[in-house]
Amino acid sequence: MAFAERLRVPWSHIRNLLATPHLTMAPDGVLQVGQNAPDETKCHAPTRSAKPLGHLSIPCPNPTAEERARDTHQARGLKLARLDEWSRLTAEINQADAARDKTLGGTPVAELLAFGARADVVSAAEHALISGRPDPEAPLLAGIEALERVLADHPCNPVIATIVAHTHMDLGWAWRGTGWDVEVPVRNREAFAAHFDRAADILLEFDPKEHASPFLAAAHCALITGQGGATARVVSHYETWIQLDPKNPRAFRAMGTHLLPRWRGTYASLEMEARRAAGNTADLWGTGAYAWVMFDAIAQDSKACARLDLDFFLDGLKDILNRSPDQYTTNLIAAYCASTMGASPTGDDETDYVRLQIAAAADEVTREHLTELHPMVWAHAARGFDNGLRVRCADRFAASGRADALRYLNQLFRRELAAGNNVVFTMDGPELQSF
Repeated sequence: MAFAERLRVPWSHIRNLLATPHLTMAPDGVLQVGQNAPDETKCHAPTRSAKPLGHLSIPCPNPTAEERARDTHQARGLKLARLDEWSRLTAEINQADAARDKTLGGTPVAELLAFGARADVVSAAEHALISGRPDPEAPLLAGIEALERVLADHPCNPVIATIVAHTHMDLGWAWRGTGWDVEVPVRNREAFAAHFDRAADILLEFDPKEHASPFLAAAHCALITGQGGATARVVSHYETWIQLDPKNPRAFRAMGTHLLPRWRGTYASLEMEARRAAGNTADLWGTGAYAWVMFDAIAQDSKACARLDLDFFLDGLKDILNRSPDQYTTNLIAAYCASTMGASPTGDDETDYVRLQIAAAADEVTREHLTELHPMVWAHAARGFDNGLRVRCADRFAASGRADALRYLNQLFRRELAAGNNVVFTMDGPELQSF
């Protein structure tokens, strides 16, 4: 059944997805879930009509293939930076960038290497700023000053320039946080602006088109959040990034966010650019680019959601899954539909209708494409994929995502489980097994 043909489901159905299941862990690491655990404090008379309830089992790799790949590349970048092997790091990032190397889930390897290279500096600053009011004696500038010296030694190196610029932007966000402007102290806003101004000065010397570098283009787009600019300028920057790397979903998703009125765009420009992106990349994504552009925008903005071309969006999700059948993408879309868009109603009828249809699409995604569970993806989906989210305990964060996913799966397969069937996820998807 096509996504667009899904019937409207009541919010009570979405709330039922949160019914607490009985969770167990098999010796091989496969998660199992049955119906709610019985209350052992009560006695129940035996009955001939009672049927044993089935269990649901789904592989839950820890870490997932995507997480292993990301950790490997980030660790490599961190190691080379600590060893001051900047020439080697530059060569590896250039090679990955030129080849458009990505993980199975579509994350550019060049960006992962660069993230690792600046991790020590950013982590130290975030730790000092975690309360929003750093100790006056905290060496907040020591790390970035060391990177600035590296840049001074390699003034014509676009890779090192991009790493240092990204570090300044990361530090700017560490100072500012993600609250509204009125909530951010003046000192923190000034630090945010200063870091973004420095990042802009660094990147000004390097043209992404001239270097044919999506890695560099992504950094120019990241400046938009701090530098601002007219809608046409925003679109121009993202067009460059997308043209250089049309297979990167992050470019489409970020453009959609920055074309919201709260950033640098309008609802009309958001719709127009989403359609243009779909037309320009139809050979790669089908209608998927429209869905990628709208993906985060409609989750953040109720008006954008209400204006969505629902059929086009749902067809786009289907095209994405057909072209990117990896389990990271499958979990991403299933969690987005079920958890991000299946959250509590907004109170706006048009918005809630759209969100309900998208939430209902999770059932088909799960039944037709899901073979394993990625808890981190579900945890982030429940929090709207907030890039500024600070996770204090990764294990607890992942556990919350795992619980959310299992509650959803338990509700989705409630009839099969109640009939006494086991639901077992295999490489071919969920299968029913009788006792």
